[in-house]
Amino acid sequence: MKKTMILAVTAMLMTPIAAMAERDGATVYNTKCMACHMTGAAGAPIVGKADQWGPRAAMGIDALVASATKGVNAMPPKGTCMDCTDGEMKAAIQHMLDNSK
Repeated sequence: MKKTMILAVTAMLMTPIAAMAERDGATVYNTKCMACHMTGAAGAPIVGKADQWGPRAAMGIDALVASATKGVNAMPPKGTCMDCTDGEMKAAIQHMLDNSK
């Protein structure tokens, strides 16, 4: 038991803090989503265009996260954020919704 605890603590200490923290919605959007959602590439809704995001917002955040995770239309599963957690996907989508009212 003692050896297991020592190994677990050692592993935690060797992991950079930044690697353990989730990225916020703005960070994910700016690094993973912006290329398509700023230009409308492949039919992506453009951030800032309420008419494009309104119907999506009406679906609810959970439905949007589910469809983005699976992929929708030309968008592949998780877009370009294969390393995003569910929380990061939700934060990025919420960021886009908040900036498209």
